[in-house]
Amino acid sequence: MKEEDRALLKTIGIFNDSFPPIMDGVAVAAQNYAYWIHQKGLPVCVVTPWAPNHVDREPYPVHRYTSIPVVIRRPYRLGLPDIDLRIKETLDHIPFGIIHAHCPFSSGTLARRITKQQGIPLVATFHSKFKDDFERAIHSERIARFMVKEVIRFFKKADEVWIPQAAVEETIREYGFKGHVEVVDNGSDFALKEDLDPLKKAAREKLGVAEKELMFLFVGQHIWEKNPRLILEGLAEIKEEVAFKMFFIGTGYAALEMKALSDELGLSNKIRFEGMILNREKLKEYYLAADLFLFPSLYDNAPLVVREAAALETPSIMVKGSTAAEVVQDGVNGFLIDNTTTAFSETIKTLAATPERIRQAGSCASQSISRSWESVTDEVLDRYVHIIKRKNKKKRII
Repeated sequence: MKEEDRALLKTIGIFNDSFPPIMDGVAVAAQNYAYWIHQKGLPVCVVTPWAPNHVDREPYPVHRYTSIPVVIRRPYRLGLPDIDLRIKETLDHIPFGIIHAHCPFSSGTLARRITKQQGIPLVATFHSKFKDDFERAIHSERIARFMVKEVIRFFKKADEVWIPQAAVEETIREYGFKGHVEVVDNGSDFALKEDLDPLKKAAREKLGVAEKELMFLFVGQHIWEKNPRLILEGLAEIKEEVAFKMFFIGTGYAALEMKALSDELGLSNKIRFEGMILNREKLKEYYLAADLFLFPSLYDNAPLVVREAAALETPSIMVKGSTAAEVVQDGVNGFLIDNTTTAFSETIKTLAATPERIRQAGSCASQSISRSWESVTDEVLDRYVHIIKRKNKKKRII
C-alpha cells in the first residue's frame, strides 16, 4: 500500500455490539478485521460495550462504554454510550480516517455520531436477520416493523453498505433498503496449508471419537431460530442405525431446553453440550475432528461457522433455499436438504454408507468456500482507501 494511502486511513475504527468474551459470528468478524488491520501495521481500535469480569488483551486498543445486561438475550449487553462521558472524551480525541460499523444499535449509533462530527466515511455491514430477533423478543409485529425501519434508517446514513454474500441482498431489500450494496466476503482464521489428515486423527482421539463413528458438530447460538430441533429429532431417528457422536458448542436462551429434548429423545449418551468455547485453538480441534457440520438454520445470513468448518475440510448439511446455504452446491462442496426431519435423517444415513462423498465434499469446500481473513483484509483496506478518496472528492466539490 502506498504511503499516501496509509496516511489517509489514519486510525480505523471497528465498532460492534459484541466482542470477546461475548462471541458470535459478527464478533469473530470484528475481531479478525481488527487483528489483521493491526498485523498490516495500520492503527486500529475496537469500540464495543463493556463486559463484566473481562480484561482485554488484544494487541490494539479496545475502548468500552457503559452497558447493562440484556435479560432476554444473555450474554449480550445493551450499550449506553450516551451516558458515558469517558468514552465520548476518548473517542473525540482519536483522529479516525474511517469507521466500520458491524451493528446498527448502540455501537452503530456511536459510529454515526463520530463520523458526522469528524466528516469521515462510515461503512456499515448488514450481517443479521434483525427482524427475526425483534419478533421473537417483542411478540409484536407492529413494533418489530418499526424497529426494522430504524435499522434501515441507520444503513441509509452510511457512505457504503456491505453484505457478506450476494444472497443477503434479498433480506436487506425485503427490509426496505433501496440503496447500493457491495458484497465483501467474510474470511476464516482456520485456513491451513498443511496436511490435515494427521491433525484430524489426533483431534478425534482427543475428543474420544471412535474410528468407525461419525462425528457431527454444531457451533453457534443455542436458539430455536437456528433449527436445532431438526438436528435433535433427525438424530433420534437414526440413533440405532448409525454410530455417531454429536457436539453442540455455544450458548443461548434455548440451551437448557435443547438438553432436555436430547434426554427425552434418548440421545444423552451420544450428544455432548460443550458450552461456549472462546479459545480458538481448542475450537479448531472440534472442526478438525468433525465429519459433518450440521447447520440447518433458516435464520442466518452468511454464517462464519460454515466457512470455518470448510477451511478444515468439514462440509456442511444445510437447508436448500436458505440464505445461509448460497455458498453450497449440493453433493459438491456440501449437502442440501429439505427442511424436514425425514430429509435430514435419510441424508445422514446415505452419507454414513458413502464416507468418500463426505471427504470429497470437504476437500471441495476448503477450496470453494473458505478464504483467509488476511486476504479479505487486503481487499477491505483497498476499499477503505477508495471510499475515503471518494468522500474527500465529494467534500471538495461541495
